[in-house]
Amino acid sequence: MKLVIHGKNIEITDAIREYVHQKIEKAVNHFQNITNEVDVHLSVAKNPRITTKQSAEVTIFTNGSVIRAEESSENLYASIDLVADKIARQLRKYKERRQNKKTQAQPTNEVVATENIVEDLIGVRTPELPNEVVRTKYFAMPPMTIGEALEQLQMVGHDFYMFHNSKTGEINVIYQRNHGGYGVIQPRNPNKTNGNHKNRKAIHDYVSGGCISAG
Repeated sequence: MKLVIHGKNIEITDAIREYVHQKIEKAVNHFQNITNEVDVHLSVAKNPRITTKQSAEVTIFTNGSVIRAEESSENLYASIDLVADKIARQLRKYKERRQNKKTQAQPTNEVVATENIVEDLIGVRTPELPNEVVRTKYFAMPPMTIGEALEQLQMVGHDFYMFHNSKTGEINVIYQRNHGGYGVIQPRNPNKTNGNHKNRKAIHDYVSGGCISAG
């Protein structure tokens, strides 16, 4: 398992590095078979008005998924403790979902060809961005259903998640609505009048009891 530690406005001392390895490796110890890489970002906010300015963020790259957790407090070591506990719970939920899917899957003799996912999407290109953009991320985007995209959204802990819709072949964004439930942003296509209805129904079938919208 590869563990990488990054720091922002903070020096990663040997003591901090050792503590991160101790806590994070313990948190993912029972999930190493599904864990490929662990990225740890430690940061200190320079704004004196922010009381919880010692932050620890952990991003775990598993087999085809990304799991993320972030915690902040007045003490960096406490933040590392909190994020280690949180990422362990996230991994446990992810593993349980995988096991449930395997249990529910029906046996079949059909051979499905798998596509090779290109991990390095940058290649030799150098991104040219305006000064306002402070961070750029590149990641593989394998086709998935809306239900699978919703699971990814819940695991990464963001307000939105961009994905390649396997049913339509389009790039969609699923997001958490301020008034509850989830929504989907889709490109408008005048030749597909029923696309929004199908995606809206797919989310409604996947999430019960929520306020679901495709707009």
